[in-house]
Amino acid sequence: MAPDTSRKNILDNENLVENAGRVFIEPGKPWGRGLVQDFKSTVGTHWWSEMTNFNQKTVAVSALMFITVIAPTLTFGAVYGRNTENHIGAVETILSTCWVGVFMSFFSGMPTVVIGSTGPVLIMSTVIYEMTKNMDIPFLPFYAWVSIWTFGYTTITAFFDLTRYVRFATRFTDDIFALLIVSIFILNAIGSPFGAGGLLRYLDPDNEFHDENAFLGDDYSKHETALLAIILGLGTTSTIFFLRGFKTSGFCCNQDVRNSVHDFAVTLSVVIWAIIGRVGFPDIEIPGLNVPDKFEPTYACCDSSCSTFWPDQCEDQSEPWGTRPWFAEMGNLNGKSYAPFLAAGPAVLSFILFYLDNGITWHLIYDPANGLQHGESYNWDLFLNGLSNMINGLLGLPWLVATTVPCIVHLNNLAEKDKDGKVITVQETRLTYFFSHMLVGLSLLFLNAIKQIPLPVLLGVFLFMGLSSMPGIQFWQRFLMFFMQPSKFPEKPFTKYISPMRIHMYTVFQIVFFLGVFFVQNTPSIAIVFPFMTLLCIPARLFLAPRFFYRWELCLLDGYEEEVEEWVQAKERAERDDISEVLAMEEGGDVDLGDNDKENEDKAEVDA
Repeated sequence: MAPDTSRKNILDNENLVENAGRVFIEPGKPWGRGLVQDFKSTVGTHWWSEMTNFNQKTVAVSALMFITVIAPTLTFGAVYGRNTENHIGAVETILSTCWVGVFMSFFSGMPTVVIGSTGPVLIMSTVIYEMTKNMDIPFLPFYAWVSIWTFGYTTITAFFDLTRYVRFATRFTDDIFALLIVSIFILNAIGSPFGAGGLLRYLDPDNEFHDENAFLGDDYSKHETALLAIILGLGTTSTIFFLRGFKTSGFCCNQDVRNSVHDFAVTLSVVIWAIIGRVGFPDIEIPGLNVPDKFEPTYACCDSSCSTFWPDQCEDQSEPWGTRPWFAEMGNLNGKSYAPFLAAGPAVLSFILFYLDNGITWHLIYDPANGLQHGESYNWDLFLNGLSNMINGLLGLPWLVATTVPCIVHLNNLAEKDKDGKVITVQETRLTYFFSHMLVGLSLLFLNAIKQIPLPVLLGVFLFMGLSSMPGIQFWQRFLMFFMQPSKFPEKPFTKYISPMRIHMYTVFQIVFFLGVFFVQNTPSIAIVFPFMTLLCIPARLFLAPRFFYRWELCLLDGYEEEVEEWVQAKERAERDDISEVLAMEEGGDVDLGDNDKENEDKAEVDA
């Protein structure tokens, strides 16, 4: 049945639930009260149960998360090396990801959230590096001072419970941010027009990998490499989806076996296609992971001053003098004694980045619809994130924040869902976080084995991560409705009560802001303001959206499940009351229904 779009019905809907569609946050708990409460309600209450719930799923998800984390860790490490001239590289990225992950698995209040390197943080670090070059200040000491200031800002924010303002972000902002990150994963796996990587990029004759193997002459075929890379990537993705489908199929002898195939689908697929690539086609060159040869700082020095790096700035030397020290020399500022105070400025941008990157991901993962029961700890986790990133700064390691897509993958694989995809329960554990990031550190001991995994296989895993995350984003579901017959729309409260035209208007409104954030994120010259563009989505929803949409429409399209359910129940009660009233009047037999309807319409116009 089509939604009732009459003026009277719209006015009735608007008054069904007081404050429907409005966004409120709880009163603050400043002076450390929120910080202490976060710790007590999460770590202090659930730590032991989360550290002892070991089972088969723990092993499977740990293996999945290791694969999910290690590939972007190495990729970001290589990019850091290029952008900072090896002051930060793959070894530093591995070490940072390992120790911070293990640390957070023990002490964070939200262990379902996974930390890692992200593009915005990489851009921020690159900007700081370029700034130090222009000011003739050594990078690592200045980076360390920025880290100290940033920790100060995060501590003040957590102490005064200012993280609560992240809760002004609704599904509107969450979905834009989630779809943005998911689209980045998918585009980078297939071949982004804004980057050099991806499966389809191997079809480009000028691809960097083809240039590196040009010395092989006729023994190297660009077409064979490109075709095999695409087959390995898409084959890995297809196999993962196929094996995960076993859980609800009738194959295998019992449900335990089907569950095992589902849980280990990613690991099995990576092993299968790595063997196919390396054993089945040994004569075809396949891109591999850029793995460091040994564990030491990436920056190799030309001489004892360590102010120039080998081999780029001393090509006549056959060997480097040594490597940089692990700890930043805080006083080595090239005579710029004002540098520690100057660092407070860039630290403001870094803090905003940490606040938004973490906050929006926390808000997305701990949406009540995801069924997580062990509570939230925004203040406590922001404090820990600032502390760990300060230590990283002192050691010359990259900053880490919550990573959206790995977090979604972590949550989805710890959850049990019904046939409609609704979360039933979630195994809230610290063990998968601990094991996966410990394995990242231990990977330094078996680098040769990791090198055997073809890069296209891991790109196939990235593609799976992106594609498997999209169905859970309502924004994407509504986008697909543009191409659907209205009578075939999925059965949701908003499709039942809101007209298709109004649903499409809201989706277009959201697309405008998505494209704005997407454009800024993919334009290098202005990418540093990406967090601010994301931040603008919050006031757009709070102040701009109510000018175009009724509050009850915003409740159904943008509210939490309990808010939507409250409105739907009120609507159903009102409909039952209307039916009862009509039946009573019909039984009385002395009321002219037509006149009564006319009176109601006149009243609605007067009320309007």
